[in-house]
Amino acid sequence: MRFLKGHGTENDFVILPDRDGSLELTASQVAALCDRRSGIGADGILRVVPAKLSPEAVEIAGRAGPGRDAEWFMDYRNADGGMAEMCGNGLRVFARYLVAAGLADPGEFGVVTRSGVRTVRLDREGDVSVDMGAPEVLGESVATVGGREYEGLVVSMGNPHLACVTGEPVTGLDLAAQPGFDPAVFPQGVNVELLNLVGERRVVMRVHERGAGETRSCGTGTVAAAVAAAHLAGETTGTWTVEVPGGLLSVTLDGTTSHLSGPAVLVASGDTPALV
Repeated sequence: MRFLKGHGTENDFVILPDRDGSLELTASQVAALCDRRSGIGADGILRVVPAKLSPEAVEIAGRAGPGRDAEWFMDYRNADGGMAEMCGNGLRVFARYLVAAGLADPGEFGVVTRSGVRTVRLDREGDVSVDMGAPEVLGESVATVGGREYEGLVVSMGNPHLACVTGEPVTGLDLAAQPGFDPAVFPQGVNVELLNLVGERRVVMRVHERGAGETRSCGTGTVAAAVAAAHLAGETTGTWTVEVPGGLLSVTLDGTTSHLSGPAVLVASGDTPALV
């Protein structure tokens, strides 16, 4: 089976081209591929399948309505094998692969994700920009890290986030273990972001992703962090720079939708034995 490896600000993915829609992934297969000691190693899997060959994608695209056509479906799985609704870094890597493989032209095009059809913009080189959709603020909740509680904003980006602004330097926090959270608020689990305000519309963020653990970056989490920082400042629009362990990302909030921009790099390709 052919695979590629790519990353967006060091949030890394195994890319599995599936042009005939025949690849059926189990949770155990995904977990095995993502294992960093016995597999290829990644934070998640990006299966690249024509949207028309996936009943799930056809249904999602149908809900998007006229004018929201998209040729490809991003079937994203977390490292533990669980399906996820959306992945901003993964979508940028997905788009970079499509252009590099000649499956899409540079410019603007749509991709079907489980959280809807998302528009990407890119050239043959450089950063990739993604329309991430409108953030939905759903209230407040509390995360527990190292026995301490951190108040945060509940933000839906198609997937659930708890973005906590704190004055404690996030570089010193231990995010190896899953932070505690209220299961009544997050019955499907949650991505937890801890962030510091460090300048004019600039934040430093770390994240623990459900199903993956602490990662070097999280695209949807980056947007959630910008939303939380803007909320604290009494703002709803503006462009924020978010510094994650893997690099820098830019988030623009315009009051209607959100845009995430940053690098997406393909680093390797090869073959792996057929999945069993």
